Amino acid sequence: MKILLINDYATPTGGAAISILTLRDLLRQKGHDVRLFSSSVRISGQKPLADYYCFGTTSRFRTLLQTVNIFAWFRLRQVLKEFKPDIVHVVLFLTQLSPLILPLLKNIPCLLQVVWYRSICPLGTKRLPDNSICQVKAGKPCYVNSCLPLRDFLPLMLQMNLLRSWYFVFDLIVANSDYVKTAFEKENIKVSSVIYHGFPKQETRSNLSSIPLVGFAGRLVSEKGVDLLIKAFSDVVKVIPNAQLIIAGSGSEDKNLKNLIKELNLNSSVEMLGYIPQKKLGSTFNQVWVQVVPSLWAEPFGMVATEAMLREIPVIASKIGGLQEIVQDGITGILIPVGDRKALSSALIKLLSNVDLIEQMGKAAQKVALTKFTEEIMVEKFSQIYQKLLKNEIRN
Repeated sequence: MKILLINDYATPTGGAAISILTLRDLLRQKGHDVRLFSSSVRISGQKPLADYYCFGTTSRFRTLLQTVNIFAWFRLRQVLKEFKPDIVHVVLFLTQLSPLILPLLKNIPCLLQVVWYRSICPLGTKRLPDNSICQVKAGKPCYVNSCLPLRDFLPLMLQMNLLRSWYFVFDLIVANSDYVKTAFEKENIKVSSVIYHGFPKQETRSNLSSIPLVGFAGRLVSEKGVDLLIKAFSDVVKVIPNAQLIIAGSGSEDKNLKNLIKELNLNSSVEMLGYIPQKKLGSTFNQVWVQVVPSLWAEPFGMVATEAMLREIPVIASKIGGLQEIVQDGITGILIPVGDRKALSSALIKLLSNVDLIEQMGKAAQKVALTKFTEEIMVEKFSQIYQKLLKNEIRN
């Protein structure tokens, strides 16, 4: 089978890109001819690993490119002519490639995998400036609610209109969580099924470190709630003075978080590691007692949570979005109300004070992850869908 994967980025940094690169490699191992089309953008200095590239940018011209990337159109037309794929599998295409590519796909069996809210929200977060969840359809409210400045509002509304006009090219739409599926169906977009992101079986973490160690891994942006974690951790060290927190990641909040650590006198208790490549993340977090995902927005899935669980690490996560489908409260970890500092510090103190409970939850977490979140399960489900699409057995 000849499969063309399409994604805005091909650097092994973001969750969607890592997942699509994994899918490509595993499908190739099964004997399929699989190639990846993406923009040439580098993320965190990483070289993109696509088979075909088109022009992309992170400059101030990006908004225009998101709407009408003529470079993507010309390059994809050439790729389709040369490669002649049996199936096209689209993931991200609205932050670089633009809806302009969609007319090229109308005569090819085509799957859209939605992994966040970008197709129904210009920001991709469905989150209002006051941090509440947006309940309205993209359009005039995006400007009225101050989600978008006028300079971005006009081109991105054009983008949304182009997308709505060409949605029909997708024969099938799948989501990465039931939460995302429900969000799209509220917009009258039919999502046929849910396929969770899959990961390789991880090396089970070594014995717990002698020091209670908490970990966070992810982008350092406001919606990830890292400031909440640091504040809650300042409460934890008052009860467990030798507790340590390590934070892996980079982003726009880096400086603010460092200032917060200094302000709370946590320099000896919190270490910011900066960006760590995916391949090194496991060894870095090998002795972590518990991993925290304190997101303030509705995470579409929660890849860092599933990876931690595969390493036998319990997870404390916000009770919102796809995280609710990953963490089983009281069994594989603890779910806390969004933005609740007291609940987060209490959950941390509860686990860091009870090694037996951590071991118990860690084993349960790994058991659940091995039955739901492995790369083998993901590849098998997509393979089945591809076969049905080729046989014209399923359509949205």
